[in-house]
Amino acid sequence: MARFATLLACLVLAAAPLRAAPAARVVSMNLCTDQLAMLLARPGQLVAVSDIAADPVSSAMAAEARAYPTHHNSAEEIYLLAPDLVLAGEYSPAETVSMLRRLGIRVESFPIGESFGDIRTAVRRMGDLLGTPERAERLITEMDAELAAPLPAERPRAAIFYANGYTSGTGTLADAVLEAAGYSNIAAEDGRQGLSRFPLELLALSHPDLLITGQDYGSPARAQEILSHPALAHLPRDRAQVSDKLWVCATPRAAEAVRLLRAARPE
Repeated sequence: MARFATLLACLVLAAAPLRAAPAARVVSMNLCTDQLAMLLARPGQLVAVSDIAADPVSSAMAAEARAYPTHHNSAEEIYLLAPDLVLAGEYSPAETVSMLRRLGIRVESFPIGESFGDIRTAVRRMGDLLGTPERAERLITEMDAELAAPLPAERPRAAIFYANGYTSGTGTLADAVLEAAGYSNIAAEDGRQGLSRFPLELLALSHPDLLITGQDYGSPARAQEILSHPALAHLPRDRAQVSDKLWVCATPRAAEAVRLLRAARPE
């Protein structure tokens, strides 16, 4: 009987899938995976990030990205870096991803995150891929502690108004940030989903308690001219500016946007 039990245990172990060893050379080709990898990679593990990672307008970790070599998302460029794992995004160039896979390189693609639950999932997945699950859990614990701060019961109504008159409705990380910061999203109230244009007239008639605008790109960004329209002068004076880079990617840095909006809460 003991011999049978030993044999059975050996068979179970042999049938169990082996956990893949963490990649030794990792290349990221997406702004959001760039940031997740920089937060979680072991020293020397991340060998390159996309060139946009070092752009201070687009990246919440531009300063950190300057410590890494960059590439321009071509399959040839990435292949020459000899990665054993490439991190891509849902909308990374399909031809590049396809070519890398045909060359035998493992490519892991991350979807666009739309909630703090998605952030937790992405952080844990990245931690598993890079062999740093403990670090991933620490990041999640720190983020959740930030989000757990108590809020007043009353929820002011907030309107997000980007360049070209766009807003964020349900199913977006920006909407999740507003929810976590204790606001009601006017675009969500209006039944809008995703990123969509919000008519200036409707914005003016919605009487938000707080108007949230994106970062100022400066002249000659004509897309931002709508943000200086005279109609906005008749809206409440309470304004908040949140850099797009804080909530364009589903990373723990989104908690910083929550912190900024909680501080901007109208009296």
